Amino acid sequence: MKIPLVRTICMNIFSVNDTYEFLGLTFKNRVGLAAGLDKNAEYLSELEALGFGFIEIGTVTPKPQAGNDLPRLFRLKQDECLINRMGFNNDGVEVVVQRLKNRPTGIIVGGNIGKNKVTPNELAVEDYAICFDKLYPVVDYFVVNVSSPNTPNLRELQDKKPLLEILNRLIVQRKNKVNAGEIQKPILLKIAPDLTDSQIDDVIEIVQESGIDGLVATNTTIARTGLITPADEVASIGSGGLSGKVLQSRATEVVTYIAQKSKGSIPIIGVGGIHNEASALEKINAGASLVQVYTGFVYGGPPFIKKIAKSILMNKAK
Repeated sequence: MKIPLVRTICMNIFSVNDTYEFLGLTFKNRVGLAAGLDKNAEYLSELEALGFGFIEIGTVTPKPQAGNDLPRLFRLKQDECLINRMGFNNDGVEVVVQRLKNRPTGIIVGGNIGKNKVTPNELAVEDYAICFDKLYPVVDYFVVNVSSPNTPNLRELQDKKPLLEILNRLIVQRKNKVNAGEIQKPILLKIAPDLTDSQIDDVIEIVQESGIDGLVATNTTIARTGLITPADEVASIGSGGLSGKVLQSRATEVVTYIAQKSKGSIPIIGVGGIHNEASALEKINAGASLVQVYTGFVYGGPPFIKKIAKSILMNKAK
C-alpha cells in the first residue's frame, strides 16, 4: 500500500500473529494466498496488510505470455466457486524478478513456476530450470506447477518419467547454489485433485526419490460434479479449472491420503475448497501444515483471512 498509515491500520485490523516454522521458514501465520491471484508480484505489500501469513506468486513462465482468450474467469455464485482458464498469463520471469527485488521484508513469498504454452513437453524441463535459476535470489520457496488444466498437455508432465526429470534437474541446481554459498530453499510440487490413488502413490514415490521437500494439494479440478448451478449454464462456460467450495471434500481426501500413505513424512500445504473456519481446520487435521486460499478470499473478502488464521490459532491453543 502506497500510504503507510493505511497499511498500518489494515495490518492492525487484519493481522493474526501465529508464528509457525515450516521447512526451515518462519511464517507469520498459517494462512497463505494460493498462486494465481498475484501472478506478477504486484500487490505483495497490500496482501500482507490484509493478513496473509505468506503469498505465492505466479505461475511464472520464462517468457511473458498473454494467456487464453477472454472471457476466461467465471463465477458460479450459487456454489461459491470459480471456473478459470487463465493460461499462465504473466509478465515473464525477468520482469517479475525485477519487481521482487523491491519486495516487502517480513513476509514469506513463494514462487510458483511453469512452462510457456509454446514450449513442447519434451523441452519443459528447461523452462522450469530457467524460472528456478532466475527467481532463486528473490523468493523463499518454490512450487512446481505441472497440474494446471489450462495449458495444453501440461498435466502429462505429472507422469513419473517427465516429472522426475524436472524435479531432479531442480534439485541439482539447488545443490549447486548451496555449494556456492546460497541458502537452501524448499521445493514443493503442486498436484491435481483429479489423480487416482495409484497416481498419488507414484507422486509419493517421486517425492521420496527426488528429494524435494513437500506437496501442495491441490490445484483446480476439471470435474463438474456436485454443483448447484444448472448443468447447461456450467456447460456454456466451457473448459477450465473449477475451484471453490465444491472442491473441499476431494482436496481433503488427497491431503489425508498423502499423509496416511507417507506416514506423515511428506510436508503438505493444503488448498482447495477452504471457505470457512471449519474447512480450514479440516485440512490441518487431515495432515496439512499450512493452508492456502483463493476462491474463498474472492467471496469472503479481507475478514475471511483473519477468521481462518484466528481459528487455527485458537484450535492450537486447545
